[in-house]
Amino acid sequence: MKRFSLALGLALALGLGGYFGFAEIASGVRGAGWGILAVIAFHPVQMVFSALGWRVLVQGPLAPGLIAFTGLRWIREGVNNLLPVAQIGGEVVGARLLRRHGVSLAAGGASVTVDLTIEFLTQVIFTLIGLALLIFLLHDPGIVPWAIGAVALGGAVVALLVAAQRSGLFHILERSLVRLAERRPAWSALGEVAGLDRAIQALYASPARLGWSCLHHLMSWLLGGLEVMIALHVVGVSVDFREALIIESLGQAFRAVGFAIPGSLGVQEGGFIIACGLFGVSPQAAIELSLLKRVREVALGLPALIAWQVIETRPLAEPVGVPARMKAAADGD
Repeated sequence: MKRFSLALGLALALGLGGYFGFAEIASGVRGAGWGILAVIAFHPVQMVFSALGWRVLVQGPLAPGLIAFTGLRWIREGVNNLLPVAQIGGEVVGARLLRRHGVSLAAGGASVTVDLTIEFLTQVIFTLIGLALLIFLLHDPGIVPWAIGAVALGGAVVALLVAAQRSGLFHILERSLVRLAERRPAWSALGEVAGLDRAIQALYASPARLGWSCLHHLMSWLLGGLEVMIALHVVGVSVDFREALIIESLGQAFRAVGFAIPGSLGVQEGGFIIACGLFGVSPQAAIELSLLKRVREVALGLPALIAWQVIETRPLAEPVGVPARMKAAADGD
């Protein structure tokens, strides 16, 4: 299935590039010159706000600082953007790496689960902002039903995610993993997930933490509009901040829809062609915008993957939160 989705994405991306002209698109990207560095250098600002949104969800005095969380967010994005993991592998890696900072697997797993949900919720809000601005700028009532449908669909997905987390689904998963840890000493580290469901419920019972996380993540999404302004500027296209916000919100919405395709290949490009076309931006420039974002993902993602592997090679000093009887059993083997 992954091979099929990857092939489909590549075919769509190549088809769009061929239809609108590889030579023109390549010329535009080359013309960006050193401006590409500006696109790359701006994204860490967004990562800091995303890291803040995650950090407030990790409770306890042992929670790492902002620098550590920013590094973990960097690795999460690198895994999600460059590996065929359907946009959630980075969260698993993030919870695992939090364990090395003294956070139990249960608390870390709860934090990334709720953080991912809030990130998606704020994306729905961001899309709603973009659609509202679009309706205001274009004065086209025909857009309203599409806007309502898109927001309703996103809201329904968020509601399902929250309902699954609040209904005990993770309690079932937690019990299964703990039983596996008890039966197989080699998997004893999974015993740390004991308390995962309780930790998730505790986070949902803390409206202040949820509110701050939403605020930080929404700020990160809004900064994406500035990234679009910078990227289009370096390829010779000028848009104002409102137009850039609309382009980014719709482009990210298309990317979310194409989550099953690694990197949303082709889907992201098609989304930007549609969004940019609303403001008279050529398809070539829209694809150049998408390519600059992909260059940024690779430029930041490859070092992140290397950093992840380096961290994984270091021995874990002390397992966190493993029940004493499980540790004793493991030591006995």
